[in-house]
Amino acid sequence: MNFKMVHENYNVADLDRSIAFYEKALGLHEKRRKNGNGFIIVYMGNDASDFELELTWLAEHPQNYDLGECEFHLAFRTDDFDAAHKLHEEMGCICYENTNMGIYFIEDPDGYWLEIVPTR
Repeated sequence: MNFKMVHENYNVADLDRSIAFYEKALGLHEKRRKNGNGFIIVYMGNDASDFELELTWLAEHPQNYDLGECEFHLAFRTDDFDAAHKLHEEMGCICYENTNMGIYFIEDPDGYWLEIVPTR
């Protein structure tokens, strides 16, 4: 029996704002969308991987989500760490840096942390 990771879900309060963030910060684009009764699901991805980030907007939950202590994250590897860091610095979304490990984290509009790691 084999398993393949296919997507991670993040619930978002403002779908358009989240889509714009992931496009600018990580180069993801909308791959497909499901419109339902009271919800919209947008699958974001890129050509480097078939793994997708599922952004879910619920009409009955317009407020921010409680992420607890935010002790989880999704990691992205970049081939140009310095350029990525400069972009994220300009966007003002870097929330934590660990220079000893050579990584940093950015925070999306809903408070989800995303780890940025260099290609090693």
